[in-house]
Amino acid sequence: MRGPPPQRELLRAAAEDCMFRNMPPARTLTPGYTVIHPNRDKAICKTTKAIVVLILLVSIGLMLIMTFGGWSKLAGMQPIDIAYILVYLIMAFYVARWNRGVLPIAAALAIILGIFSAIAGPAWFDRDKTGFADPALPAGVLGLITLLIVPVQVLLIAFAMRGFQQAWNVEVEVPEGETYQPDVHQPRTA
Repeated sequence: MRGPPPQRELLRAAAEDCMFRNMPPARTLTPGYTVIHPNRDKAICKTTKAIVVLILLVSIGLMLIMTFGGWSKLAGMQPIDIAYILVYLIMAFYVARWNRGVLPIAAALAIILGIFSAIAGPAWFDRDKTGFADPALPAGVLGLITLLIVPVQVLLIAFAMRGFQQAWNVEVEVPEGETYQPDVHQPRTA
Protein backbone atom coordinates (compact mmCIF):
# COMPACT_ATOMS: atom_id res chain seq x y z
CA MET A 1 0.00 0.00 0.00
CA ARG A 2 1.17 3.46 -0.80
CA GLY A 3 1.50 6.36 1.59
CA PRO A 4 0.29 9.92 1.10
CA PRO A 5 1.52 11.69 -2.02
CA PRO A 6 4.80 13.55 -1.57
CA GLN A 7 4.63 17.30 -1.00
CA ARG A 8 5.23 19.23 -4.21
CA GLU A 9 7.09 22.48 -4.45
CA LEU A 10 5.38 25.54 -5.80
CA LEU A 11 6.38 26.07 -9.39
CA ARG A 12 5.36 29.73 -9.39
CA ALA A 13 5.58 32.65 -7.02
CA ALA A 14 2.88 33.35 -4.50
CA ALA A 15 -0.09 35.42 -5.70
CA GLU A 16 0.99 38.57 -3.86
CA ASP A 17 4.34 38.47 -5.64
CA CYS A 18 2.72 38.18 -9.06
CA MET A 19 0.43 41.21 -8.86
CA PHE A 20 2.84 43.70 -10.39
CA ARG A 21 5.97 43.55 -12.44
CA ASN A 22 9.17 44.31 -10.64
CA MET A 23 9.94 47.81 -11.83
CA PRO A 24 12.76 50.02 -10.66
CA PRO A 25 11.46 52.78 -8.41
CA ALA A 26 13.06 55.48 -10.53
CA ARG A 27 14.60 55.86 -13.93
CA THR A 28 18.16 54.63 -14.16
CA LEU A 29 20.41 57.02 -16.01
CA THR A 30 23.98 56.17 -16.80
CA PRO A 31 26.28 58.51 -14.87
CA GLY A 32 27.79 61.16 -17.11
CA TYR A 33 24.89 61.05 -19.58
CA THR A 34 21.90 63.29 -20.16
CA VAL A 35 18.53 62.50 -21.73
CA ILE A 36 17.63 64.15 -25.04
CA HIS A 37 14.21 63.99 -26.72
CA PRO A 38 15.17 64.51 -30.38
CA ASN A 39 11.63 64.55 -31.79
CA ARG A 40 10.52 67.33 -29.45
CA ASP A 41 13.09 69.69 -30.97
CA LYS A 42 11.59 69.41 -34.47
CA ALA A 43 9.55 72.40 -35.63
CA ILE A 44 6.72 70.19 -36.91
CA CYS A 45 6.36 68.54 -33.49
CA LYS A 46 6.29 71.90 -31.70
CA THR A 47 3.70 73.17 -34.17
CA THR A 48 1.54 70.07 -33.79
CA LYS A 49 1.67 70.33 -30.01
CA ALA A 50 0.67 74.01 -30.12
CA ILE A 51 -2.18 73.30 -32.54
CA VAL A 52 -3.55 70.44 -30.40
CA VAL A 53 -3.47 72.62 -27.28
CA LEU A 54 -5.14 75.47 -29.19
CA ILE A 55 -7.88 73.19 -30.56
CA LEU A 56 -8.53 71.80 -27.08
CA LEU A 57 -8.84 75.34 -25.71
CA VAL A 58 -11.14 76.40 -28.57
CA SER A 59 -13.28 73.33 -27.86
CA ILE A 60 -13.43 74.32 -24.20
CA GLY A 61 -14.50 77.85 -25.14
CA LEU A 62 -17.25 76.63 -27.47
CA MET A 63 -18.50 74.15 -24.86
CA LEU A 64 -18.53 76.89 -22.18
CA ILE A 65 -20.60 79.18 -24.39
CA MET A 66 -22.97 76.37 -25.29
CA THR A 67 -23.26 75.10 -21.71
CA PHE A 68 -23.87 78.39 -19.96
CA GLY A 69 -25.82 79.93 -22.84
CA GLY A 70 -28.30 77.06 -22.85
CA TRP A 71 -28.04 76.03 -19.19
CA SER A 72 -31.78 76.03 -18.53
CA LYS A 73 -32.58 73.90 -21.59
CA LEU A 74 -29.85 71.26 -21.49
CA ALA A 75 -32.14 68.68 -19.85
CA GLY A 76 -29.66 67.32 -17.31
CA MET A 77 -26.59 67.37 -19.52
CA GLN A 78 -24.83 70.08 -17.52
CA PRO A 79 -22.66 67.64 -15.49
CA ILE A 80 -21.52 65.88 -18.67
CA ASP A 81 -20.66 69.20 -20.34
CA ILE A 82 -18.71 70.33 -17.30
CA ALA A 83 -16.91 66.97 -17.13
CA TYR A 84 -15.97 67.27 -20.81
CA ILE A 85 -14.65 70.79 -20.20
CA LEU A 86 -12.54 69.63 -17.25
CA VAL A 87 -11.18 66.59 -19.10
CA TYR A 88 -10.25 68.72 -22.13
CA LEU A 89 -8.54 71.21 -19.82
CA ILE A 90 -6.51 68.43 -18.18
CA MET A 91 -5.60 67.00 -21.57
CA ALA A 92 -4.47 70.43 -22.81
CA PHE A 93 -2.22 70.67 -19.75
CA TYR A 94 -0.65 67.27 -20.40
CA VAL A 95 -0.21 67.85 -24.13
CA ALA A 96 1.53 71.13 -23.32
CA ARG A 97 3.96 69.06 -21.21
CA TRP A 98 4.70 66.73 -24.18
CA ASN A 99 2.62 63.81 -22.92
CA ARG A 100 1.52 61.97 -26.03
CA GLY A 101 -0.43 59.33 -24.10
CA VAL A 102 -3.51 61.56 -23.90
CA LEU A 103 -3.65 62.15 -27.67
CA PRO A 104 -5.59 58.96 -28.55
CA ILE A 105 -7.94 59.66 -25.65
CA ALA A 106 -8.47 63.19 -26.96
CA ALA A 107 -9.26 61.79 -30.40
CA ALA A 108 -11.72 59.25 -28.98
CA LEU A 109 -13.51 61.87 -26.90
CA ALA A 110 -13.56 64.20 -29.90
CA ILE A 111 -15.37 61.53 -31.92
CA ILE A 112 -18.03 61.21 -29.24
CA LEU A 113 -18.42 64.98 -28.79
CA GLY A 114 -18.55 65.50 -32.56
CA ILE A 115 -21.36 62.96 -32.91
CA PHE A 116 -23.35 64.49 -30.04
CA SER A 117 -22.86 67.99 -31.45
CA ALA A 118 -23.93 66.96 -34.94
CA ILE A 119 -27.12 65.49 -33.51
CA ALA A 120 -27.85 68.33 -31.06
CA GLY A 121 -27.20 71.26 -33.43
CA PRO A 122 -30.38 70.96 -35.51
CA ALA A 123 -32.45 70.58 -32.32
CA TRP A 124 -31.38 74.07 -31.24
CA PHE A 125 -32.57 75.46 -34.56
CA ASP A 126 -35.95 73.73 -34.02
CA ARG A 127 -36.30 75.71 -30.76
CA ASP A 128 -35.83 79.01 -32.62
CA LYS A 129 -39.58 79.44 -33.13
CA THR A 130 -42.38 81.13 -31.25
CA GLY A 131 -43.80 79.26 -28.30
CA PHE A 132 -40.48 77.95 -26.99
CA ALA A 133 -38.87 79.41 -23.88
CA ASP A 134 -35.63 81.18 -24.73
CA PRO A 135 -32.38 80.14 -23.07
CA ALA A 136 -29.79 82.76 -22.04
CA LEU A 137 -28.54 82.97 -25.65
CA PRO A 138 -30.84 82.76 -28.67
CA ALA A 139 -31.46 79.20 -29.83
CA GLY A 140 -30.11 79.95 -33.32
CA VAL A 141 -26.79 81.12 -31.86
CA LEU A 142 -26.56 78.02 -29.68
CA GLY A 143 -27.31 75.85 -32.73
CA LEU A 144 -24.53 77.53 -34.69
CA ILE A 145 -22.04 77.14 -31.84
CA THR A 146 -23.04 73.50 -31.38
CA LEU A 147 -22.51 72.83 -35.09
CA LEU A 148 -19.15 74.67 -34.98
CA ILE A 149 -17.99 72.10 -32.44
CA VAL A 150 -18.16 69.38 -35.12
CA PRO A 151 -15.39 70.66 -37.46
CA VAL A 152 -13.27 71.63 -34.45
CA GLN A 153 -13.48 68.03 -33.22
CA VAL A 154 -12.54 66.73 -36.68
CA LEU A 155 -9.43 68.94 -36.55
CA LEU A 156 -8.68 67.68 -33.04
CA ILE A 157 -8.86 64.07 -34.22
CA ALA A 158 -6.54 64.75 -37.16
CA PHE A 159 -3.93 66.70 -35.24
CA ALA A 160 -4.02 64.43 -32.17
CA MET A 161 -3.33 61.39 -34.32
CA ARG A 162 -0.61 63.26 -36.20
CA GLY A 163 1.01 64.17 -32.89
CA PHE A 164 0.80 60.56 -31.74
CA GLN A 165 2.67 59.44 -34.87
CA GLN A 166 5.49 61.88 -34.19
CA ALA A 167 6.84 59.80 -31.27
CA TRP A 168 7.31 62.54 -28.70
CA ASN A 169 8.32 59.87 -26.18
CA VAL A 170 11.57 58.83 -27.91
CA GLU A 171 14.59 59.60 -25.76
CA VAL A 172 18.31 59.20 -26.22
CA GLU A 173 21.07 59.10 -23.64
CA VAL A 174 23.86 61.38 -24.81
CA PRO A 175 27.18 61.88 -22.99
CA GLU A 176 27.28 65.24 -21.26
CA GLY A 177 28.96 67.85 -23.41
CA GLU A 178 28.11 66.11 -26.70
CA THR A 179 25.33 66.95 -29.11
CA TYR A 180 22.81 64.43 -30.35
CA GLN A 181 23.81 62.66 -33.57
CA PRO A 182 21.21 60.25 -35.00
CA ASP A 183 23.87 58.00 -36.56
CA VAL A 184 25.78 57.56 -33.29
CA HIS A 185 23.19 57.56 -30.49
CA GLN A 186 20.51 54.89 -30.24
CA PRO A 187 16.96 56.12 -29.41
CA ARG A 188 14.62 54.28 -27.10
CA THR A 189 11.04 54.88 -26.08
CA ALA A 190 10.18 56.15 -22.63
